[in-house]
Amino acid sequence: MRSNNDNQLVIAVSSRALFDLEQENRIYEEQGIEAYRAFQKAHADEALRPGVAFAFVKRLLRLNERFKDTEPFKVVVLSRNSPETGQRFFQSCRHYDLPIKAGAFTSGFPTLPYIDSFDVSLFLSANEESVKTALSMGLPAGLVLAGDGAPLDEDSEDSLELRIGFDFDGVIVDDESERQFQRSGLQGFNEHEEERVNIPHAPGPLQKLFQKLAMFQAMDAARGKDDPSYHPVIRVAIVTSRGAPSERRLLTTLESLGIQAAELFLLDGMKKEKILQTFKPHIFFDDQLRHIAQTAGRIPSVLIPFGVRNT
Repeated sequence: MRSNNDNQLVIAVSSRALFDLEQENRIYEEQGIEAYRAFQKAHADEALRPGVAFAFVKRLLRLNERFKDTEPFKVVVLSRNSPETGQRFFQSCRHYDLPIKAGAFTSGFPTLPYIDSFDVSLFLSANEESVKTALSMGLPAGLVLAGDGAPLDEDSEDSLELRIGFDFDGVIVDDESERQFQRSGLQGFNEHEEERVNIPHAPGPLQKLFQKLAMFQAMDAARGKDDPSYHPVIRVAIVTSRGAPSERRLLTTLESLGIQAAELFLLDGMKKEKILQTFKPHIFFDDQLRHIAQTAGRIPSVLIPFGVRNT
């Protein structure tokens, strides 16, 4: 079982998760590796455009300004590029003042073994096969949904606030209840949850990430408990299709994890689009593509291809 350092949160990103490399990827797929290498070398000094995970990564790293005593947030790159073609990645990081200094460039070899080596709490990739393989190995991974450039970060430049949204079933917890819903519909699902109202759900792919974020959120809130003007910088929300009475087992699970600070949106089957547009997360995780397909161009979205909905 993996055991992350509780005092640090490490996120790993692929090149295509952090930056918009869709043009370069097309060159690779259509013309081959040598044409890709030649293009990257010729444009080594040109900064890449921000990609889907850019706003999340930028704001995560800026949180170290609030935690200057420990600087607990770290981002590393895990890329199958060669070191020379990876030069453009670090040049782009310097261009955007992103303090990313560590990682692995494996020249085509798998990057997944290094998730544990870097003590990673989340691996973000634009490669669906890599993400599915990682999840099958019990590793925390998500598929960024690439579009035409990156969704806009609408917050002011001096804002430290980081907003993160999570679906519940199949993301924070396993898909036990979703499988019950598939078998017996809404009534059977509600009966199943009521019978187990005091039994916490088993962990899902991103439960450890969620716990760590909630821990730092609580630490941040505690710093300002005696200051009415203090503005917490970490907001973690659960945006779920669940409704009452199934929220009771959800809350049982959060209590078992020692989490009280998360914001909760119970939609009872309604679309998530308007809630996400209002909350404006810098990243949102969901195990169902239909929930995020409509907002992926405006909300940085990550698919967790886990469980019965993705078989």
